[in-house]
Amino acid sequence: MDLNTIRSVRQPRERHELTLAPGEDFLGGGSWLFSEPQLGLTGLVDLTSLGWPPIEVDDDVLRIAATCTFTELAAVEARAGWRAHPLLRQCCTALLGSFKVWNTATVGGNICLALPAGPMTSLASALDATAVIWTPDGGERRMPVLDLVVDVQTTSLERGEPLRSIEIPIERMRSATAYRKIALSALGRSGTVVIARLDADGTFAATVSGGTTRPVQVRFDAVPEASALAAAIEQIDCWYDDLHGAPDWRRAMSVLLAEECRVELLAGSTAASAATHSEDPR
Repeated sequence: MDLNTIRSVRQPRERHELTLAPGEDFLGGGSWLFSEPQLGLTGLVDLTSLGWPPIEVDDDVLRIAATCTFTELAAVEARAGWRAHPLLRQCCTALLGSFKVWNTATVGGNICLALPAGPMTSLASALDATAVIWTPDGGERRMPVLDLVVDVQTTSLERGEPLRSIEIPIERMRSATAYRKIALSALGRSGTVVIARLDADGTFAATVSGGTTRPVQVRFDAVPEASALAAAIEQIDCWYDDLHGAPDWRRAMSVLLAEECRVELLAGSTAASAATHSEDPR
């Protein structure tokens, strides 16, 4: 829709041009921004004009620019040992939008919007991603994405702080993952999303989002018993309540999906162990 309160759109080329004037805010892809009136907003500062590389891979980090689109993220090629690679596309498909939305919606915009069903929040939280935040004084600060989103449409970002990128440790990309999502209708908003991860050292983590007001992660030193995992999920205290699911349903479905993820990862771990022990020692 047209935003009839907007009087200026700036396209910065350098970081020092990001200082916000009164009434201005940052623009990423704008797939949500242009979906409803933005009363009080008079100017936009387009982050895409800075030309950040959408994807960068170092020895230790997969760096995803805040302006990386869903299409660019889903197209990232797997590297050797990246067992978590399927999760990139799985989370992209959780946003039930057309190719036009995928070509516009950005990773950073989805996280900063802080909607419970934000699939990039699910992805980044599940893989222990770090948010790289630019501060108005020319510095930067870092924090786990798991802590960046604190409530519905509420983040810990201060005014004038753009999200520059998220950094996923390559070690987490090597983890085995299991993904589950449920909705009340076939093409409906996520009722809850559960992503479980089994790290090389045996650590097990399950991240619940979509059905909670903020992402929540439970961790164990090893794959837990079903009862222990269920108890941890049931102790979550921030279940979301809207037309897409009541809190008690979201809790019950999260317990069910977490158990499915646990069984999947446990089976994969057992199979891998069996294969290792059956190798010919010669």
